Amino acid sequence: MKVLVIGGGAREHALCRSLSLDPDVTALHCAPGNAGIAEVAELHTVDALDGAAVAGLARRLEADLVVIGPEAPLVAGVADAVREQGIPVFGPSARAAELEGSKAFAKDVMAAAGVPTARSYLCTTPAEIDEALDAFGAPYVVKDDGLAAGKGVVVTEDIEAARAHALACVGVPPAPSRQRGGVVIEEFLDGPEVSLFAVTDGETVVPLQPAQDFKRAHDADQGPNTGGMGAYSPLPWADPKLVDEVMRTVLQPTVDELRRRGTPFSGLLYAGLAITSRGVRVIEFNARFGDPETQVVLARLRTPLSALLRAAATGTLASLPPLRWSDDAAVTVVVAAHNYPGTPRTGDPIRGLTEVAEKDAPGAYVLHAGTKKDDATGEVVSAGGRVLSVTATGGDLAAARERAYRAVGRLTLDGSHHRTDIAARAAGES
Repeated sequence: MKVLVIGGGAREHALCRSLSLDPDVTALHCAPGNAGIAEVAELHTVDALDGAAVAGLARRLEADLVVIGPEAPLVAGVADAVREQGIPVFGPSARAAELEGSKAFAKDVMAAAGVPTARSYLCTTPAEIDEALDAFGAPYVVKDDGLAAGKGVVVTEDIEAARAHALACVGVPPAPSRQRGGVVIEEFLDGPEVSLFAVTDGETVVPLQPAQDFKRAHDADQGPNTGGMGAYSPLPWADPKLVDEVMRTVLQPTVDELRRRGTPFSGLLYAGLAITSRGVRVIEFNARFGDPETQVVLARLRTPLSALLRAAATGTLASLPPLRWSDDAAVTVVVAAHNYPGTPRTGDPIRGLTEVAEKDAPGAYVLHAGTKKDDATGEVVSAGGRVLSVTATGGDLAAARERAYRAVGRLTLDGSHHRTDIAARAAGES
């Protein structure tokens, strides 16, 4: 199987790493990729938001499967363009991807499907914003209706900060692909958060293993929201029946509702969940693999990835054997650039990559997120906010944590920062 992966972050590096180890994959390509992905796949230049360009590249490469990693190309309809060329593609249509592209659309689907979620208001004016904030009270949860790279949500006790974010959201015209514009203000959901991925072909739904990520920039969940600073799997504290419950109350009803609407969802359905005092509630849906949870989930998957993704792309998931998983735990720690999640500093050399590969593999390894090769020096340098994901496995979370942080300690990136408490509580260390 010839596979083309679209994207260039740590999620795509994790996908490419798993595909490169898959005996059924005879050729692996990635566009645009990054410095780390270049070690396992052939890189190509392409505008990931240009459906015709991506489809043309897939044709030239004679790809048997196209895997679209990020959300923006999905919302832009890139999967549709590839499908029109008769090429199997893992990723939902633009209409189905509105489940992530518009928080208001997702709320509408959940209401129709009877999926438990937070009560919310869609606001488009300052008066509506004030009314919604007053109705729910603190802590205030304010979400940009559209895509915001994981940083469009503000959770705060400060009503002025909540109002400022809400006004900024409604002040931006909705993108052409979005069915609605505005800001979603909703009730705060108490309890721990869980990420659960499911692969679906529009009818059959196959859940993956749950994970937990860490959104805040600093230890003890302090600092601003980010795209994610680390993750771990499995969740020793979670109810063993959690996956079955989420399948029954969230994932299958959502897939069924989208199919009923004539917009079947094929690809990766990501449910961000809160385990509240009133039961499981959906915080949000994503239409693709989450980053950094993908890094730990794929580290534990033993079923060849290409067969799973192709079955979803070709409508044959029902005939796929049950997924096989490692009993090991996995932890990933994100190394971020100076000033992230603000405007990050880029171009700083990254040192220690070879040392990790020589001393820590295969128990720990580095997945590149925002990196590139410096043309003048040949060095790998930072090129984004989240620069690296250091992923490790072990017999339990404590062992995986120890390996991950030992590898992080070998890396140097001027001005970088990372959390030191990823999976600590779950591992019984705090």
